[in-house]
Amino acid sequence: MTTPFVSIIIPCRNEERYISKCLETILAQDYPKDKMEILVVDGMSEDKTREIIKNWKLKIGNLRLLDNPKKIAPSALNIGVKNSTGEIIMRMDAHARYERDYLSKCVKYLKEYGADNIGGTMKTLPQKSTIVAKAIALSLSHIFGAASRFRIGESQPVAELRSSPTLRSARVKEVDTVFGGCYKREVFDRIGFFNENLIRSQDLEFNLRLKRAGGKIILHPDIVSYYYPKPTLGEFFWHNFQDGIWSILPLKFVKVPFKLRHYIPLIFVLTLPLSFWPYILLSLFFSLQIAAREKDLRLFFAMPLAFATRHFGYGLGSIWGLVKLIL
Repeated sequence: MTTPFVSIIIPCRNEERYISKCLETILAQDYPKDKMEILVVDGMSEDKTREIIKNWKLKIGNLRLLDNPKKIAPSALNIGVKNSTGEIIMRMDAHARYERDYLSKCVKYLKEYGADNIGGTMKTLPQKSTIVAKAIALSLSHIFGAASRFRIGESQPVAELRSSPTLRSARVKEVDTVFGGCYKREVFDRIGFFNENLIRSQDLEFNLRLKRAGGKIILHPDIVSYYYPKPTLGEFFWHNFQDGIWSILPLKFVKVPFKLRHYIPLIFVLTLPLSFWPYILLSLFFSLQIAAREKDLRLFFAMPLAFATRHFGYGLGSIWGLVKLIL
């Protein structure tokens, strides 16, 4: 069986702290090096990112650095796809690292499941050793925080899709989107490219478009990556605020709403103070659970702050996105 050639696309901008870690885990992949190319599409970074990438080019012959003058993720992805040569296109994140078999499993399961796009579980790791950074990372892997982001919801088991014993696991699901994504190249010929009007949420919109065109997106838990969220409450709030804006603003360009789960923080903020006390009770309950599980009492006090920063940031951002949409 012929091993398919894979094009890895990494959008980045000002990622001097993480781009080396990302490239190290890609270089350590068990996939044949002569069957892959790495395209780092840089949004004209103002730190040492470009210098670091150029140094890596001396070690990796199949690494290319491409410019992204628009400095936004969808244009970086489109530049990468248009300059790639692989029959499989894989989007990887500079702010993440990957298990050694990440690439090989993506390629294997993409064919085995007859999928158009496949991804896996993403585990969050704290950027710093502070209790706040740990609480933020834990909040993004908990169902009360943002489980749908990493264990993409509204899914259905795909055990019935094939008779292979591997596929009988209910953990393998057909979903509406995945982190990153490993695509058949023909997907881009069929439905086009990423929408450059969407500064964020472009992956979600693209995958929803793929689903509407009859495409199949699979989440396989054996495919594992690790992500480093913002380490402080201020940075975390701003990141979620921006995410909230772009849960609403895409309606200005694509006219198709996202799933209900993306609007829950908006509903929560709009229904205050009615929703406040149930929210507080749930937050304290889950925070106590996490503190007990992690055997760290400090998390009982830190987790409510992380949850609130996530939910209020996203909800307030959604309100601002609604204002921008109306105006």
